[in-house]
Amino acid sequence: MTRSFDVATAPEHYGNHQLGIYAQGLKGQLPELPLRYEDMEARAREVLPPAAYWYVAGGAGETSMAANRSAFDRYRLLPRMLTDVSQRDLGRTVLGKRQVSPLMIAPLGVQEIIHDQAELGVARAAAAVDVPMILSTVSSFALEDVRKELGTTSGWYQLYWPNDDALATSLVQRAEKAGYEAIVVTLDTKMLAWRERDLDGAYLPFLKGQGLANYTSDPVFCAGLEKPPQDDMRAVVKHWSDVFAAPARTWDDLARLRDATKLPIVLKGVLHPEDAIKAREAGMDGVIVSNHGGRQVEGSIAAIDALAGVVDAVGARMDVLFDSGIRRGADVLKAIALGADAVLIGRPFAWGLACAGQAGVEEVLRRLLADIDLTLALTGNDSLDGLSRVSLAP
Repeated sequence: MTRSFDVATAPEHYGNHQLGIYAQGLKGQLPELPLRYEDMEARAREVLPPAAYWYVAGGAGETSMAANRSAFDRYRLLPRMLTDVSQRDLGRTVLGKRQVSPLMIAPLGVQEIIHDQAELGVARAAAAVDVPMILSTVSSFALEDVRKELGTTSGWYQLYWPNDDALATSLVQRAEKAGYEAIVVTLDTKMLAWRERDLDGAYLPFLKGQGLANYTSDPVFCAGLEKPPQDDMRAVVKHWSDVFAAPARTWDDLARLRDATKLPIVLKGVLHPEDAIKAREAGMDGVIVSNHGGRQVEGSIAAIDALAGVVDAVGARMDVLFDSGIRRGADVLKAIALGADAVLIGRPFAWGLACAGQAGVEEVLRRLLADIDLTLALTGNDSLDGLSRVSLAP
């Protein structure tokens, strides 16, 4: 006779999510979505049009993407035994605010090409699991509408810094008014990289008017149009292409952006320790160590290999977050051990969105949290705050 068990009687830990999966198995019910990241990506590839799949999956030549993953394998966790891990804490303090886990949803643009729920579905999933979300400038819904779906869950706004200061000011002030809690300025996208997968399909969704909701809802942007956006999308696309690239931006420009908002500002795309120091000297509140998931510079250093150097340079005086290559719980622990205050996930939630919309994103987040929780315990730690470089093999 098969014995049943009640998940509700287990201690409340994220890791209990696996008990729920096993309990469903006793009823003959297998998970609807694949468990392994690689299998989830394969499922997403089946449901997405090829151009949309490669827009998310591809990079700038893709060796930087591969380096992000292979570099993780060089860092090995060093478990300790016979420690009390019956109670565990995954919380982290980021920009002075305590959050229940180290996860944040990375800014990922033009989500309407992945699923029609797009950023609204992701925001609802983030709210359901209480994982902060960073919204991309090139989102499919206006920033105000996405913020409403987050409810009490934290939201940050990512700025693709345009070459128009008035437009930049308008976007960040809209974000502040809407209730976003920080501005994330992406530095590594002064222009779009040479992306062979997208070029193979001659595919850039913005040229079809996708992912431009924050522009078409912005009064400064619309002031540069002769007609309302809905009446002349070709003019919208032309205007967007004129303002998006900003190759002349320098560190001196940060002063104007700093004056435009009272919100904390975090710079994304920092890999060199000296750039992190410049960010601190410019009055920024944090940096995100990231190579844009391998999408901008082919042959770039792996983001995880850059993390320790940035932490050593500024980690005691400003927050350092990590992005690029996170797939499993062990990856998160390694990044935290190297000094990251929190980590961003991108492609994992994108594949969940592609496969099952909001529900798929929720499941990806719950599974990753369960993996983090269980791996933390099995390494002999009861708190992420207790991880350090001694948690890694020498």
